[in-house]
Amino acid sequence: MKRMYFALLASACWLSPGFPQAAANEAEFVTDPVVLHPATPPAPAPVRVASADRPNMGGGFIEFLFGGGQGQGYQQRPAYPQQPAYQPPMMPQQGMVQPIMGEPVRPAFDPKYEKQLVEYDGKESVGTIVVDTPNKFLYLVEGKGKALRYGIGVGRPGFAWSGIKTISAKKEWPDWTPPAEMIARRPDLPRHMEGGPENPLGARAMYLGSTLYRIHGSNEPWTIGTNVSSGCIRMRNEDVIDLYGRVNVGTKVVVI
Repeated sequence: MKRMYFALLASACWLSPGFPQAAANEAEFVTDPVVLHPATPPAPAPVRVASADRPNMGGGFIEFLFGGGQGQGYQQRPAYPQQPAYQPPMMPQQGMVQPIMGEPVRPAFDPKYEKQLVEYDGKESVGTIVVDTPNKFLYLVEGKGKALRYGIGVGRPGFAWSGIKTISAKKEWPDWTPPAEMIARRPDLPRHMEGGPENPLGARAMYLGSTLYRIHGSNEPWTIGTNVSSGCIRMRNEDVIDLYGRVNVGTKVVVI
């Protein structure tokens, strides 16, 4: 260190004629290395302190504790958008069926309206049709305390009726001509429709006496078990086909 110091003095002497004597005088008092202190002490390393009230301390807080970033304090990084929680697909509610795109949701067919052999203790004779309007069932009396029971749709409030009729005619895939009274209520209805799958009379029709009422099929099976018609007794197509094959013209029909 001393050698370096005197080398510096020597070079300074070459630069200034008056410097050698001053340097010699100064050298007499230099016995230890000179430690030069900067005018301003360096700032102490920042102390990172985790604050208990910092919100959302996630990955950014871990970087604050262990990372090598510069700065006096912890700067919270922008939070990533929160991903939506997984939602399981919604299942159709019980009693409803999943619609085809663009079609409304329809109530499912209630199994209690399926055709079935049941106990019958009424007074009607074998072969009679009994229409239980309040409970939406049609019975074909079999005898020996039994009857075939079918689910039906019946007249809306104001269109229900009761009485005794006979089957006056039977038709497969019947045409439909709405009566004038119905056209007055529903001017949008067609004046005539050929028989077929889209026809509201369905696959079969059994006409009741001289009235406009019929026992007929339907292209709207979800309406079975409801008050829906203008007085006709409607059935599912598969049920009306079954009943059609079991009865003849002249069969007694009791509507209660």
